[in-house]
Amino acid sequence: MTNTIHCDIVSAEGQIFSGTVAMVFATGEMGELGIAPRHTPLLTRLKPGQVRVKLVEGGEDFFYVSGGIIEIQPHVVTVLADTAIRADGLDEAAAISAKEEAERALADKQGEIDIAEAQSKLAEAVAQIAALQQWKKKMKH
Repeated sequence: MTNTIHCDIVSAEGQIFSGTVAMVFATGEMGELGIAPRHTPLLTRLKPGQVRVKLVEGGEDFFYVSGGIIEIQPHVVTVLADTAIRADGLDEAAAISAKEEAERALADKQGEIDIAEAQSKLAEAVAQIAALQQWKKKMKH
């Protein structure tokens, strides 16, 4: 019996991570997913947010995904995202600025805005900020 699972995280730009891990955590369309070796097969959409991989040798790697698809097989997890970035590569100032801009656009009742687009940008910025905060919190320990 194996206590590991292979994980690939791929974006439109290329492969971000590939390796054998102890566990994978992600935010699926219906809630949080904790994927251990020998997990039941599953295919679901991902919400913008953090994907966390628990490394076999200890420690964790953190990634931000803008959404996408996760395919789970008993011994392989594949994350396919439009955008995937290592958490330490995120620009916190840019994420905060994008969040504030989206909030202003939603508050501006006079302007001609696409509410769905502004809400999407707001959700993405909030997810980036949350991923950064969780990564920073883990790095302090």
